[in-house]
Amino acid sequence: MKSRIYVGHKSEGSNEVFRSETEPTLESHGHLYGYVIGPFHTMQGARWMRDYGFNNPNLTTAGDCERIARLEVD
Repeated sequence: MKSRIYVGHKSEGSNEVFRSETEPTLESHGHLYGYVIGPFHTMQGARWMRDYGFNNPNLTTAGDCERIARLEVD
């Protein structure tokens, strides 16, 4: 199975981009993250969420981040 890209929010407030071959669940990733967003299609979209997305009403989904990340490249 191909790994997919996610962003996890850690308890101390930091955000981390990670790959997982399975969908993150409370049992599999709950000890690492308070919550997880994704999957993302691109690493660039995931980095946008990691850096700018949390508590940002303009970036509420993985799709929002993917769309804005594409605009930055052009």
